[in-house]
Amino acid sequence: MSEVKKICVAGDHAGFELKGIITEYLKEKGYEVCDCGALEYDKEDDYPVFATKMAKSIAGGECPKGVLFCGTGVGASIAANRIKGVRAALCFTPEMGTLSRAHNDSNILVLGSRTTTAETSKAILDAWLAGPFEGGRHERRVKMLDA
Repeated sequence: MSEVKKICVAGDHAGFELKGIITEYLKEKGYEVCDCGALEYDKEDDYPVFATKMAKSIAGGECPKGVLFCGTGVGASIAANRIKGVRAALCFTPEMGTLSRAHNDSNILVLGSRTTTAETSKAILDAWLAGPFEGGRHERRVKMLDA
């Protein structure tokens, strides 16, 4: 029996449409998706609310990884990285997705809906999901981040 792959998604109004596209893509890939919001489009949504909810879920071990969305990805990255144990990486290319996993053991991928197309987002996500953490010399650095 294969293990269920679980992943969280979250985003504000600016990332709402891309979150929906990526959620369906993850489901097609066999992931159980936990949606930390927003659950409906509302221009008054605040990215820190959803980023923090997801980050706490990741840090608390409820979900191993997450994909976070906002307009540029910058605000959501800042909010998520305030939670101890979270290593949220804003990525614009598949190579950045791979390296954020390999070198930083990122546990949240952040995508900007105004800066990254859906197709590029899927390519980044695929690279990020496939990328293992290399450990070794990077392990020391990740421990410093989490300290």
